[in-house]
Amino acid sequence: MIRSMTGFARRERQGPWGTLVCELRTVNHRYLEISLRLPDDLKSLDNDLRQAITGALRRGKVDANLYLKSSGGSQQSLEIDTALLDELAARINEVRQRVPDTAQPSPLDLLRWPGVIRDASIDSTPVLAAALELLKESLTELNDTRLREGQRIRELLLSRCIAMRTQVQQVRARLPEVSLRLRTRISEKISQLGVTPDPERLEQELVLYAHKMDVDEEMDRLAGHLEEVTGVLDSAEPAGRRLDFLMQELNREANTLSSKSQDSETTRAAVDMKVMIEQMREQIQNVE
Repeated sequence: MIRSMTGFARRERQGPWGTLVCELRTVNHRYLEISLRLPDDLKSLDNDLRQAITGALRRGKVDANLYLKSSGGSQQSLEIDTALLDELAARINEVRQRVPDTAQPSPLDLLRWPGVIRDASIDSTPVLAAALELLKESLTELNDTRLREGQRIRELLLSRCIAMRTQVQQVRARLPEVSLRLRTRISEKISQLGVTPDPERLEQELVLYAHKMDVDEEMDRLAGHLEEVTGVLDSAEPAGRRLDFLMQELNREANTLSSKSQDSETTRAAVDMKVMIEQMREQIQNVE
């Protein structure tokens, strides 16, 4: 089943450390592009979270946001990372030796440095495990949403394929009549000139002209591409790029049919096909 690249999921989980919130948004993109936003307490999970997203999604632009809201009524204490503070002070002294006129930072400036001050009441191990599990649950919900949207797109694409097959059958059924009308029209024009052509030469020219205008191959290729589209829609693999390629091939055959057409009904059918192909192409841009 095909999946859409557009989706949204939101999950929450509560614990002694507070409330975890995970939000995922995806839109169409040529490749998989991940934008991950994490609070400082969860920064160490960055690589694991990215691996989880990569394992669940193949294509699309992903905005993944995790928030940690501390419990409102809990008493929380703060602690200072003295090792980091000492390192920061040493680097500041090095700068002051090279640039003596540099202003001395205030203690508040030092405390604002990322990681110097942290919440001592949060045990990182359970909250990190909960965050990773919450992301996986959100990815499952996201894929369910994308699968439902993909089913809607699949039904739309199938309906267009059925309509195009009908057009192909109608054009194919008219080919003998179109060929006969073409021969009759050419013979009438020659008669209007008041000359008597050589029958054998005339037949050869008619055959050559009819061959140039013949669209049997285009009909066969159109039918074959439509069958391929139907097969790809039921494939378990990501199908967006393959479907996009097939739309290009369908459009090429429809253009050739239109350029060869010597019949208004065939021309109208070719135009209708191109309209439906463009409608399918717009939907396929959103398929994973």
